[in-house]
Amino acid sequence: MAATIDEISIAYEDDSGEKVKELSREVLSKGAWTTIMFLYQEMDTASGDFGPPKVSIRRYQKSGGVFRQRSKFNISSAKQAHAICDVLTRWYAGESESE
Repeated sequence: MAATIDEISIAYEDDSGEKVKELSREVLSKGAWTTIMFLYQEMDTASGDFGPPKVSIRRYQKSGGVFRQRSKFNISSAKQAHAICDVLTRWYAGESESE
């Protein structure tokens, strides 16, 4: 369990090696409820190579001094990521960040 936001990672390995490689991360919100967006790759066990980049948006709640994952949403392809961006851009067109 992670006690600080900096300790939270999506990277994962087991006895056979690295399974999930964290490429990048952005903290979207901080506090008792923290939201982090990760760019990552998963190991394809059949080929032994890492697959295409994916995105996961995860919410963590700090309780008892540690952050616990409470929810997640995975974006599994570039096509899906672009569709989400297009919808958000359309929905928020004309609004400023300070609103």
